[in-house]
Amino acid sequence: MIMRYPTKKIFVGDVAVGGDAPISVQSMTYSKTRDVEATIEQIRRLHFAGADIVRVAVPEMEDALALKRIKEQISLPLVADIHFNYRLALEAAKVVDCIRFNPGNIGEKSRIKEIVKACQERSIPVRVGVNCGSLEEQFERKYGQTAKGMVESALYNIKFLEDLGFTDIKVSLKASDVGRTVEAYRRLRPLVAYPFHLGITEAGTLFHSTIKSAIGLGTLLLDGIGDTLRVSITGELEKEIEVGRAILKDAGAVKDGVNIISCPTCGRIEVDLVKAVAEVEKATRHIKTPLNISVMGCVVNAIGEAKGADVAIAYGKGSGLIMRKGEVVAKLDEKNLVEKFLEEVESAAKEMSDG
Repeated sequence: MIMRYPTKKIFVGDVAVGGDAPISVQSMTYSKTRDVEATIEQIRRLHFAGADIVRVAVPEMEDALALKRIKEQISLPLVADIHFNYRLALEAAKVVDCIRFNPGNIGEKSRIKEIVKACQERSIPVRVGVNCGSLEEQFERKYGQTAKGMVESALYNIKFLEDLGFTDIKVSLKASDVGRTVEAYRRLRPLVAYPFHLGITEAGTLFHSTIKSAIGLGTLLLDGIGDTLRVSITGELEKEIEVGRAILKDAGAVKDGVNIISCPTCGRIEVDLVKAVAEVEKATRHIKTPLNISVMGCVVNAIGEAKGADVAIAYGKGSGLIMRKGEVVAKLDEKNLVEKFLEEVESAAKEMSDG
């Protein structure tokens, strides 16, 4: 497991963020929040996909007034995303579990003071969301749209909240490119003890966002930075959660579920490896026990990889081996290997969970 920076623990609803809490995965609905039925439907989809927290946009008072009906019908903690109009935050704070606002577009400090007062009255946290493209004028003028400017904005606004006696804070520092995002988080991390929400903003379609988020969020997680995250994908809900969970697992931030090791296809393969791996992946999705399983298609790498796996198939020509912790447990014809392999995977998962 990675070693995370120690941070203050806050609560978004019943979900702990920071401290020793697991890194949570968030998403955001794209429905008009005033469309209560559509928004609830999307939140439920996210719930079943495994989201920990959900955020909704509140651009108009009609959206803010809809939050009460939404909150009554969902179980996920609800975050209101506020820009420009501080009165929307005051209305949202009556019912939601967290307020996210961008200091760069809220305006006068007296308005932020009112948001903080409303959050203090209900003991709900604030996310200070600094975006590179909408820094306050004084920071953009001095630093431009840079990581340094983002950090200075965050520090200024954190101090403002602290001076008001408010410390239930989480912070995000987002740009649309990986480099500035990573630099900003790395600069700020040693300077404050508040939990960080990670994300690459405006990251694009499924393909582009997956690449950007894997590089940016993965880098930060390996540095021990990050307490909650969102993978921002244009028009995708469940995929945001799926990719976010995969990044956490492959960065070593969580030990959860099956890790499938399979070789790249090449001319040495004697079997339909693509079909076999797809069958294994589908059949093992329900397993939450951390397991390394290997499906290898030829003798060149098969035995070596199999020795390090909890359960492995080592394919040969027309037949292959099933191995547990490097020990051969069966030699079978190719057509019977996957079925026996899956039996051994289920057995290994049960043994580990029982032990």
